[in-house]
Amino acid sequence: MSSADRGEGTVVDRLASVLRPVRAGNGFEEALEQILQVVRLDLVPGGHRLPSERELAEMLGISRVTLREVLRVLHEQGLVESRRGRYGGTFVRQRPELPTGAAEAELRRRVETVDLEDTLRFREVLEAGAAGLCAEHGLDDVQARRLRSALAATHDAPLAGYRRQDTMLHLTLVELCGSPSLAARYAAVRAGLNELLDCIPLLVRNLEHSQQQHAALVEAVLDGDADAARATMREHCSGTAALLRGFLA
Repeated sequence: MSSADRGEGTVVDRLASVLRPVRAGNGFEEALEQILQVVRLDLVPGGHRLPSERELAEMLGISRVTLREVLRVLHEQGLVESRRGRYGGTFVRQRPELPTGAAEAELRRRVETVDLEDTLRFREVLEAGAAGLCAEHGLDDVQARRLRSALAATHDAPLAGYRRQDTMLHLTLVELCGSPSLAARYAAVRAGLNELLDCIPLLVRNLEHSQQQHAALVEAVLDGDADAARATMREHCSGTAALLRGFLA
C-alpha cells in the first residue's frame, strides 16, 4: 500500500478543482458526470483509491445512498472496483495499454463521436480567457504558490505520470481565475480532450516544448501581463491541436 493510497487528503485536494455540490433534482446524474470526469482526467490513477464515501458525498452535496448508486454504475461499467479490508474502498481500475496501431485506430473511433474542431476552439477560448483573468486580477501569495507548485509537479513528473500533472496545472490555472462556471465547463472539455490525448504517445520533444510554454505562461500570469498570458496559452493550445491533427492526417 503506497503513501498515495493512504494520504486521501492529497486526493481530496486534487479533486476539489472538479467536484462541486450538485443541483437539487439531478443529484444522481450530475454526481455521475463529475466522477466520470475524475476518471477520464486521470486525477486518480488506475490502481489508486477514490476518497471515502463520506468525503465524496460531502464534496458533491449528496446522500451516501445516492453516491452508492453512482459507484454501482461505475462498477458495472468496469471503471472502478471495490476492495475489502483495512485498506479497502473504491479503486479506479487500470486501463489496458493499447499497441500503437490499435491506439491510432481507437483515436479515430473516438474522434467520430465528437466535433474535434469545436472542442479545440472552445478549449482555447476557455483557457486563454482564464489565463488573462488570472494575470489581470492578480494572484495572492497562496494562489501564486499553488500555481508554482503545479508547474513544478510537471517538471518532476515521470513520463507515465506527466499527462496527469499537465492536466492538474491547467485545472489549477482555470480554477484560480475566479469563475466556478468557467472551471466547470473547462473540466468537462478537458476530460473529453484527454480521451483523445490518451491515444497519442508522449513525445519527448513535444513535452520539452510544452514545458517551455508552461514556464512562460506562469511567468506572464505572475507578472500580471494579461496579453502575454493569453498569447502564450493560445500558442500552447494550438500546439496540442496540431499534434492531434497530425496523428489523424
